[in-house]
Amino acid sequence: MPDIEALTAIIAPEVEALGFGLVRVAWLARGGMEGNDPALQIMAERPDTRQLVIEDCAEISRALSEKFDAMEEASEDPFEEPYRLEVSSPGIDRPLTRLSDYTDWQGHEARIVLIEPVDRHKKLRGNLAGVEGETILLDDRKFGRKQFEYANVDNAKLLLTDRLIASSAPVNSDGVDDIEEEPGNLDA
Repeated sequence: MPDIEALTAIIAPEVEALGFGLVRVAWLARGGMEGNDPALQIMAERPDTRQLVIEDCAEISRALSEKFDAMEEASEDPFEEPYRLEVSSPGIDRPLTRLSDYTDWQGHEARIVLIEPVDRHKKLRGNLAGVEGETILLDDRKFGRKQFEYANVDNAKLLLTDRLIASSAPVNSDGVDDIEEEPGNLDA
């Protein structure tokens, strides 16, 4: 498995130079018919919309492929095995990977798994209530207000709710209600 911190240090400047924000770098080892099918997953977003369109994904993919090809030619390949490069938007029920995400998505519902329990609880679910320094505030549905350090978060993601859907309008919804019919005889 490659060093994710080292990969992030390579990937972040490339993604940011294109005008995007890096959300997450992950190495996904998936079992398939032929065995291991690893993928380097890059999640990024436009700072203004918090989303990506397919052309953005392609632009990031091309830039990173060129960077990794150049590193391989210079005998600096960070990968020991073949892999697939996956570039995507973080999606509407996005992972919360940066401290700023907890402020940006304040008021939205999240599921958070902690490394060390807080008041005997490692799994929390509730509305993000803000950040104080490095401390995240969460109004848990069952346990009330919880506070925990950002460094104590194992993983976290937004939960799909009507409020989240309403606040995450599509980048461009022109034509989504238009129906295109193909010419031809449907009765045949």
